Amino acid sequence: MASHPTFGVEEEFLLVNPTTGEPVAVNKAVARHAVQRGVKLQLELTSCQIETTTEVVSGSGDLREQLTRLRRIAAEAAEDSGARLLAAALPPTRPHEFPISDNARYREIAHKFGRIAEEGICGAHVHVAVPSRELAIRVTNRLRPWLPLFLALTANSAVYRDTDTGYASWRSVVWARWPSAGPPPHFDSVDEYDAMVRMLRRAGAVLDDGMVYWYVRPSAKFPTIEVRVADVPATVSETVLLATLIRASVMTALADDRRGEPSPPLTPHALKVAYWKSARDGLDGQAIDLLESHAPVPARKLLQRMVEHVRPALQDVGDDQMVDCLLTRLDYEGNGAMRQRRAWHRRHDVKDVIAELAAATLSED
Repeated sequence: MASHPTFGVEEEFLLVNPTTGEPVAVNKAVARHAVQRGVKLQLELTSCQIETTTEVVSGSGDLREQLTRLRRIAAEAAEDSGARLLAAALPPTRPHEFPISDNARYREIAHKFGRIAEEGICGAHVHVAVPSRELAIRVTNRLRPWLPLFLALTANSAVYRDTDTGYASWRSVVWARWPSAGPPPHFDSVDEYDAMVRMLRRAGAVLDDGMVYWYVRPSAKFPTIEVRVADVPATVSETVLLATLIRASVMTALADDRRGEPSPPLTPHALKVAYWKSARDGLDGQAIDLLESHAPVPARKLLQRMVEHVRPALQDVGDDQMVDCLLTRLDYEGNGAMRQRRAWHRRHDVKDVIAELAAATLSED
């Protein structure tokens, strides 16, 4: 592994009708047009979704360049296919149906899991390199207190089925219906982790290791920690902020592990409540302080506390000033959920939400 952990990001996007905003089943066509521009996009579970994958990078500047380029090319490929690319974690307006992508694995998932596979859910997954699976398990345990805050930071699914859901991240509520989703258990060893995954497979709760949908996990494919709690952020800047903070959190967890610091004890119920609170309130409400009081505190205050906790790691890679600037901008502009609600409450017209999100998707600020 490099002197600082490398990292990368996968972003999932909706493909929608440019006029109505309704999801459209054209991901194969979009993928074909993207290949002509030198980019390979991944098909997602429903055919109104597409996924971009950055290369492995060592710095936040390179990450920003790749995310910006991938969003631009995916948007151009969508336009060539008669669609619009949208960074939204759920469709703001409801389609008649969500056709499953024509892929053997996805068809099997749809057959075994039924209606929970038909929602067009879009998240962002951040991978950070770690030296071994054993360390990956220990780092996973140490990240658990901060995961609800990453959800609040990126919340981007407030408007769904032409209404304000009352939640900043309705996606996380919908996603929790999967039997393997949610807060990860605390694992004492790789063997314990593997035994739990085997149990999930025997029970039919997952088809394979790729369906272990815990909000943080050792990656099934790469030598990384994969954090998958976030809604797809509305803007590139928010994704860069998310990935940078996650990498710093992993670096901090590795340093704590080297010093022999104990992992913070957390009860499953406290974690569940913290996720619900972050999904409900997002960044402009309250979050649960899992490390000290277990009491609600302003989410922005808790976010600043986390930044100070990982600041030595941010300084080590030269990202501390960038993070401070992005947080200041976020205070002013708001995240995806805030953008959606501002647009919705102007006229209660979902087309305003679609337009706001479409602009944010390709914003380079």
